[in-house]
Amino acid sequence: MNEKTETLLRNKKELTDQECKKAMDFAVEQVEDNLSEFTDQFKKAYSEDGFYYPTGNVNWTTGFWTGQIWLAYEWCRDEKLAQAGQKQVDSFLHRIDNKIEVDHHDMGFLYSLSCVASYKLTGNPKAKEAAVKAADQLIGRFQPIGQFIQAWGPMNQPENYRFIIDCLLNLPLLYWASEETGEEKYRDIAEKHIHTAIANVIREDYSTWHTFFMNMETGEPDHGATCQGYRDGSAWARGQAWGVYGTALAYRYTGRKEYIEDFRHVTGYFLDHLPEDLVPYWDLEFGDGSGEPRDSSSASIAACGMLEMAQYMEEEEAALYRSIARKIMKSVVDNYAVKDKALSNGLVLHSTYSKKSPYNTCTPEGVDECNIWGDYFYMEALTRLSKAWNPYW
Repeated sequence: MNEKTETLLRNKKELTDQECKKAMDFAVEQVEDNLSEFTDQFKKAYSEDGFYYPTGNVNWTTGFWTGQIWLAYEWCRDEKLAQAGQKQVDSFLHRIDNKIEVDHHDMGFLYSLSCVASYKLTGNPKAKEAAVKAADQLIGRFQPIGQFIQAWGPMNQPENYRFIIDCLLNLPLLYWASEETGEEKYRDIAEKHIHTAIANVIREDYSTWHTFFMNMETGEPDHGATCQGYRDGSAWARGQAWGVYGTALAYRYTGRKEYIEDFRHVTGYFLDHLPEDLVPYWDLEFGDGSGEPRDSSSASIAACGMLEMAQYMEEEEAALYRSIARKIMKSVVDNYAVKDKALSNGLVLHSTYSKKSPYNTCTPEGVDECNIWGDYFYMEALTRLSKAWNPYW
């Protein structure tokens, strides 16, 4: 962190335990209120005018809603939440058995938060079956030439021969599968991908690439690019936040000390580019006065990553990152969280799924709305601040 950031953070207040409990109580109540509409169906990836609409179990985002149900269940142990979560597990088993929109790398986002969570909390054998099948689906996207899991698109085409920074959050599914099945193939592929990803997505200034292409013939690094950031050379806020959390998870599962240093650098860049209220704009190129929309989900993701890594640090450094996470989450709770159910059926306002720019290839979706992963990571951060939590990741 630079001196300006240290000064900014020094003057911010932390979220108190009481504030955290109050925020989580409201979030759980909101989840419970949503069950009537979103048990047989799922929430869409983002809200429209503050409200989520129902969708089937399609797209890469549905696991974040089921993850909220399991976090709510852990918080209050209301059996109706567990019943809703198990019903959705059945849907995830059906989805993987019938290969419904699973030709991509986001099996962890889908199955860690729904089925691994269910299995850890309840021992549901269907959840274990679904999650192992999802892990098999994920390793089917591994590219031996280049040593990475391909993100999207048909395999073995130069235009698709790439991975993205988000995938670091999909890899815990593979470690879990190795632990549960005793088969090392899942762990081996996860570790190969981690090594390739971290070696290439972090730039010299510790900003990160959203997506990185490998040479299909030689397996050598080719070039970085963006789909969702403002431009190729900028730092997409959510991508940088995936880097914060992803390097923390990489250390948890590998124990490689260099990943702690990578975490410090990537997190430092994220913090050095925060605005006054500690909640980033959708790309870290933008700051106060830019008129650009925020991405509040990035704040919660990064806070979760700091709380994860703090578990493996010496106490002085761990306390620093826990304090920063509390300060970021205080801003999210105070300034971005939904507090009036009449205004939204979500949890956190002012997220950005995807914003079109003159330099990126994305379509505009969910700009300045709630989004489903922002709501999930908000609940996860509050959970982590409230107790010793056994992660679904």
